[in-house]
Amino acid sequence: MTDFPLTRSAALARLEAFVPQAGSAYAARRNFVATDGAHSDVSRLSAALRRRVIGEDEVVRAVLSAHPFDRAEKFIAEVFWRTYWKGWLEARPGVWAQAQEQAASQQANPAIARAITAAIEGRTGIAAFDHWARELAETGYLHNWARMQVASIWTFTLGLPWQSGAAWTYDRLIDADPASNTLSWRWVAGLHTAGKAYLADADRIATMTGGALQAQGLSQEARIPQDTPLTPRIPLRTPQQPDPAKPTLVLITLEDCALETVLPAMDIRAVATLPDLARSAADDMALSDALARASAHWQCPARENADDLVEFTRAYGCTQIVTGFAPTGPVASALAQLATALAAQGIPLAEHQRDWDRLAWPHCTKGFFQLKSRIPGLLREHGIA
Repeated sequence: MTDFPLTRSAALARLEAFVPQAGSAYAARRNFVATDGAHSDVSRLSAALRRRVIGEDEVVRAVLSAHPFDRAEKFIAEVFWRTYWKGWLEARPGVWAQAQEQAASQQANPAIARAITAAIEGRTGIAAFDHWARELAETGYLHNWARMQVASIWTFTLGLPWQSGAAWTYDRLIDADPASNTLSWRWVAGLHTAGKAYLADADRIATMTGGALQAQGLSQEARIPQDTPLTPRIPLRTPQQPDPAKPTLVLITLEDCALETVLPAMDIRAVATLPDLARSAADDMALSDALARASAHWQCPARENADDLVEFTRAYGCTQIVTGFAPTGPVASALAQLATALAAQGIPLAEHQRDWDRLAWPHCTKGFFQLKSRIPGLLREHGIA
């Protein structure tokens, strides 16, 4: 776990160390998969980016300070893939809910459950898949290219439902993100872009692992699973804006662990985290670091796992709570319920949405290349390029 930065100081140090290789070296080496878990050809910033311990704009700005855009374009595109998945799911939140419900139903089937258990325990007999299943269990991480192979073998060779595979990796990955995880599995299965699936290839796996991993007996055909009709696309949600004049309690969640770097000037009197939103020790570490930094930055009291949030809010004269915008997923669901409960107590829950998302998400409604073509313009809007 400690190899993947979860505190801001660790994330900034990792970024500084990675920047020199974020240009042509990354483009040439990014899909090579180390079997010893080192993964030194990629940034390994995903655990920090997922929790916004560090911002996408900070990462891209640092990379472009050292490389011209044309050499860093591949890495920058990978950063924007994360943004694309979030924006796409934000317009179709029903896809997340459906996948969760379907996975639960599938795993209630004894025959499917037995096959799933064998796969996640690394007992399929496919050496590459079994290696990666064990690596995920032991480290909470897989190289992105390995994730594609795992999803493809799971779906097309093992014949298991993609929704249960997505549930497995979401449960285990240290950088698990509802949008990136769910929609990447749909993409591999051939459901995101109609008729275009990703079929794992044994020779390619051997090449990209330096001959270390074999994958005999892979399916030669991508039989695209039947899809549930997409729920209608909805307008992007507009968050309730904070009132900068109101005494404020800042609520930190896993969706933004560096609010002190982005919130405008406000009368902030206390900071807190909530119980029951952390899913792992990694989450606990990120939230504890975020709370300590926020408390020091605003020179105000902090409450970890505040189960008495209303009382804590009122104790410091706060009349609103401000948190980071929570895109579709469990945190957003929890905050929606909290907002209703707080409103009954006369306390509004406002959200700060980062400009990175606000500007990019309207371009995430179709395929990735709709967004990709806008990257140079979006960077200019951020004053980065």
